[in-house]
Amino acid sequence: MLIIGCDYHPSFQQIAFVDTETGECGERRLQHREEAEKFYRDLAATGMKVRVGMEASGHARWFERLLGELNVELWIGDATEIARKRERKQKTDRQDAQHILRLLLKDDFPQIWVPSWENRDLRQLLWHRHRMVQARTRIMNQLQAVALNEGLRCKKRLWREAGREQLESFRLAPWASRRRQDLLELLDRLNPTIAELSQAIEQEAEKFPEARWLMTHPGVGALTALAFVLIIGRTDRFKCGKQIASYLELVPLEDSSGDRRRLGHITKQGSSMLRFLLVEAAQVTVRSLPEWRSKYFHLMMRRGRKIAKVAMARRLAVCLYWMWRKGWDYEQVKKFGSHAGQLGTGRGGQYNTE
Repeated sequence: MLIIGCDYHPSFQQIAFVDTETGECGERRLQHREEAEKFYRDLAATGMKVRVGMEASGHARWFERLLGELNVELWIGDATEIARKRERKQKTDRQDAQHILRLLLKDDFPQIWVPSWENRDLRQLLWHRHRMVQARTRIMNQLQAVALNEGLRCKKRLWREAGREQLESFRLAPWASRRRQDLLELLDRLNPTIAELSQAIEQEAEKFPEARWLMTHPGVGALTALAFVLIIGRTDRFKCGKQIASYLELVPLEDSSGDRRRLGHITKQGSSMLRFLLVEAAQVTVRSLPEWRSKYFHLMMRRGRKIAKVAMARRLAVCLYWMWRKGWDYEQVKKFGSHAGQLGTGRGGQYNTE
């Protein structure tokens, strides 16, 4: 087998390789894409079994597709763990490639779970809608500023027919009028696009039984349920709700030593989109369920509104995890409790996460 440690960059990759049968080793620097593609296609043509290890990074989708097409085994590792295992303080591309190769040879490579191509494509749908909504929000905020400068303060009523007519009736300077017109045209183009994407998300969510279970929870719609299923991937990756909260980075940064315990803000290293959706969904849940509302106000009085929102988002994430893991809908959670029984009770025993 040929084992390759790859230090990947957007424009090139530095590799270190060794043939486990002959002991032959070497290093190369491959430019993207032509030189690198020719190198791996030539390897595949020899029929040799090849394993490539690299850090998790962006801008490598074409490379992953290429290795998948050539049936080359690709291991993607946790970049933080790989850096932690580095012994030397010096860092160069050659040393990084050699370091990854050593980890592969010692069977100490911190391999991570990689979602399927179908999963990744559906994530693009979620991200596209998320970015479109953010763009619409920025446009609406700018139009609200135009209205406020003209003495009109009507908040959400600005987007009703009467509010729109008032906004368009203001006599503005030429370039201010041009700005208002362009923003309104952009808003009119974004609304149908977002509606189309939202409908597509609802249709995709219906294809996942896990998403349908999660949608029975108050405050959780198709968007949040589908995002949770796609980003978590499989429940067997986690042993408990605490690991889910840590994976989504809904836990505080801790710097404790001895008798001193110091907690900071959340680390925000997980999926920012899913974290945003959980916070939004948790606020709807708080308005829908009295027990959640009581807990929220209790936390808000003690720690403040922002911390209370994040705490409720973490509670929602853990609840959704147990619903998915057990294969329960919300009615079963209310009846038995989210931590009742063991894995395999209810429909969970019939559900296969693979």
